[in-house]
Amino acid sequence: MSDIPFLLDMKVRDYECDMQGIVNNAIYQHYLEHARHEFLESRGLSFAELTQQGIIIVVIRAELDYKASLHAGEEFTVSVSAHQASRIKLAFQQDIRRKESGELAVQAVITATSLNERNRPYFPAELSSLL
Repeated sequence: MSDIPFLLDMKVRDYECDMQGIVNNAIYQHYLEHARHEFLESRGLSFAELTQQGIIIVVIRAELDYKASLHAGEEFTVSVSAHQASRIKLAFQQDIRRKESGELAVQAVITATSLNERNRPYFPAELSSLL
């Protein structure tokens, strides 16, 4: 795992907020997923192309710790780093932080695996560029 995580800047859109004016808890998973896809792209991997090649990446566990709420219009950064958690699992360490203050909003570990043509988990060589 690289010591320097991938970083993606984003901004909260109004429609992502609930009646309390804060980002709905489920939206954070969208932010995390988008950052993971951009991370793959930054390493020369396309999620869509991997799928076309029969490399099906699936999330098998999502651990999210909510630390502070984001609000409409707020800018934030999502970090992504990856390591091989086991012979068949890939773990993404991710943080969502307010851009201006660096305050931690969400800390997450997203664990994924790939499925082969028999729907069995495996770790394809193509994903080694993420490590």
